[in-house]
Amino acid sequence: MASGITELLDMLYEMIDEARNMPLSSDKCIIERDKALDYLEDIKAQLPMELSEAKKLLASRAEYLEKTKREGELIRQQAEAEAKRILASDELTARARQMGNEMMRQAEERSRELRLAANEYCEDALRRTEEAVAEAYDEIKQSRARFRSAAAAASGSTPATPHPDIHIEADGED
Repeated sequence: MASGITELLDMLYEMIDEARNMPLSSDKCIIERDKALDYLEDIKAQLPMELSEAKKLLASRAEYLEKTKREGELIRQQAEAEAKRILASDELTARARQMGNEMMRQAEERSRELRLAANEYCEDALRRTEEAVAEAYDEIKQSRARFRSAAAAASGSTPATPHPDIHIEADGED
């Protein structure tokens, strides 16, 4: 006997296909009733078993699809988390770089300001020193002139001209 529903259906189809036509009719035929009923009984007997197998396969398929769906969702969530972590890391790096650049810019600006202030201070100190030295030199010249006048008045002679070998000059040093 046949083992599967498909084979039984094929045998039933073949029986009907090969059956003789009824006299005066092209769409009616004569088949062996008992043989056809046996095929149908076998099909009916195997149908619950085949349906059960089909249900198991469908359930297994649905379970497999659900499992792959869960795995796919888990992979997607992990990928999103990794992407967020990478973006956060990139943002942190960009912010740190931006802060570093800003700190460097501020330090360079402060350095320029300090350099300008130091230059101004030095220029001012040198100007005051130069003025003080010039004042001291003028005072020395006046004191020398007074000394000559006083010396000439005390000796009763006219003020002497300075000796050619003696020359007083301010050299700019303290």
